[in-house]
Amino acid sequence: MKKERVLILCTGNSARSQMAEGLLRHDAGERFEVHSAGTRPSSVRPEAIAVMRELGIDISGHRSKHVDEFDGQPFDYVITVCDNARESCPVLPGAAKRLHHSFDDPASLTGSEEEERLAIFQRVRGELRAYLGQIAT
Repeated sequence: MKKERVLILCTGNSARSQMAEGLLRHDAGERFEVHSAGTRPSSVRPEAIAVMRELGIDISGHRSKHVDEFDGQPFDYVITVCDNARESCPVLPGAAKRLHHSFDDPASLTGSEEEERLAIFQRVRGELRAYLGQIAT
């Protein structure tokens, strides 16, 4: 069975889209070939790596990628996880089903303590997993 190709987009490709890529690959990797990218990539946040590790999912080898790296590649699904990415998402070839849900950017939400920041990443991770679970069924 051929895997459906999924591209998950957000602005920095540093937290939300990276966690979503790891979650979908872990939870439904037998069905989907999953990639993520950003419209203005930066670097993968250590907090995202840490909260994914809590689930036994290793994204430490991930890197932030620009959406242009996927130029010309067909996808079955393009999922935007922030409003900015949805508004600036390029047209990709093929008949990709576009899905959108805006999640809080845990990288921009601040807590005074490391535990508070990690709790924000954990919350967004849980919201992403619930959303992706609906798509994967």
